[in-house]
Amino acid sequence: MHSRFALPFRFYFPIPSPLLSRSLVGANHTSARFCSLTVIMEPATGKPSLFRNILARALLFGVFILVVRFAYVVTITGESCNRGDFCFFSMPQSLNFVIPGAGVSAIVGNDAVSRADPRRELYTSKEWIRAVRFYSSVFQDLISDGYLSPHSKSLCVETPLGQEVFTLKDIGVEDSIGISKKAAKPLVIKGEGHQIPFNDNTFDFIFTGGGRLDVSARLSNFESEITRTLKPEGFAVAHIKANDTYSLNSLLDLFSSFKLVKMLDMEGFDSSMPFVREIVLRKEAGVLNHGGKKIPDGNSGNKCSIPGHKRELVEKAEPLIEEEPLKPWITLKRNINNVKYLPSMVDISFKSRYVYVDVGARSYGSSIGSWFRKQYPKQNKTFHVYAIEADKHFHQQYDSKKKTVTLLPYAAWVRNETLQFEINRDPGQEEVSELKDKGRGMGRIQPVKSSGGEVDKIQGFDFAEWLKNTVTESDFVVMKMDVEGTEFDLIPRLFETGAICLIDEIFLECHYNRWQRCCPGQRSTKYEKNYGQCLQLFTSLRDSGVLVHQWW
Repeated sequence: MHSRFALPFRFYFPIPSPLLSRSLVGANHTSARFCSLTVIMEPATGKPSLFRNILARALLFGVFILVVRFAYVVTITGESCNRGDFCFFSMPQSLNFVIPGAGVSAIVGNDAVSRADPRRELYTSKEWIRAVRFYSSVFQDLISDGYLSPHSKSLCVETPLGQEVFTLKDIGVEDSIGISKKAAKPLVIKGEGHQIPFNDNTFDFIFTGGGRLDVSARLSNFESEITRTLKPEGFAVAHIKANDTYSLNSLLDLFSSFKLVKMLDMEGFDSSMPFVREIVLRKEAGVLNHGGKKIPDGNSGNKCSIPGHKRELVEKAEPLIEEEPLKPWITLKRNINNVKYLPSMVDISFKSRYVYVDVGARSYGSSIGSWFRKQYPKQNKTFHVYAIEADKHFHQQYDSKKKTVTLLPYAAWVRNETLQFEINRDPGQEEVSELKDKGRGMGRIQPVKSSGGEVDKIQGFDFAEWLKNTVTESDFVVMKMDVEGTEFDLIPRLFETGAICLIDEIFLECHYNRWQRCCPGQRSTKYEKNYGQCLQLFTSLRDSGVLVHQWW
């Protein structure tokens, strides 16, 4: 007689712990380490026993398939469970985000985001997870360095999707919100960098990433709003694309109420920004906000020192023409092809405004329209143009250019006073109609004796003091100067007043008793200076750290 008995068989299938413990963004950790299968089998009693044996093998094979599928999804196809994939775990049923200070409260998760909602795909996409992991590392380092804490009231500026806000909340900085031109609630509300919708001194920490500071069209307002809404001793962190010394110092000049406490270069997470420079700034306590602009003191004795990062650029400039050219009207004109423009060497993005000052502008087409508008590399920046021209013959041409050009119908000088202004022509120059600008003689405020030229009285103004009251250190200023010999008065005045430090790049025509086109072997009698003195003027400017180019 055979007695019935049951033998328990347990099959253990080890599943690596890291696979089960790895969590998606917002997912719960899984604590299971082993899957077990208990099959109750009885001794062989013919056909029923064979059936049970086949059933046990089928179950065992099914479990094996599930395990392989799970491992494939997690380790091979990606780092998250997408909607079309099979996983043993998924997004939590509800992920609660309470947005403090923004007047909204919302839930992001499976309950609030339906399967048809595109946000589900966003939060589980590889791009989103890659961004969150990048910012998680960034913010964790900032916490370690003491620039951010779980208790910091934080703002992310210009964050269209809100990955930065999501990450801050995920690592425990709950009091976080983002702003963008288009809201993406609950993480991002409507707002822009140049118009932040919060009160003064609201935040402990402000972050702007993705190189959005580089491309801001209202950078000065961007800085002013960060300064206004950040608490004293609070931290502002920016991720920028620029990596040259000039751009860094431009940024520091712009954020004049801040102190640089850290700068770090790192790899980005996006192909559009493979290189990231992280700048950490601390708002100084008790500093009045002037929108990042240095207010000139008006003191004519305010000499300045040109910083080292500008001096480095002078070393990269094209060489000066050492020997006097026999045909200067040809040599100097061709030299424009050798000029190394400042914007071709550095990033000029971090400037408040972009200004071109044409001293001795003549007609609009003389250099503004024919050269500056067409050839000068502006890096897609919009420049405001100041045309300084004393000759009334050209003034009417600027009436239709008032939106982009400001005409100063005076003579640039070292004082505010009435001057004599003479129109004269070079020997051999043909008399032509007044309607033809090229036939118009050059105007000078230092008349040549017995020249027989047309002399009028005009108003001169202190150009250096005007410049100090018009532009600031946070502006990008390009100047062209063609003043028929007066450069030997104006340049020393720019140094004397410190206004020279406000100019980033100068295109200077130096006037001397050069060889004349009309009369071979004869020199011009209009100017007392010689070529050696002009060369010394250019050399002294470069030795002082001024990026100056020989002009024609």
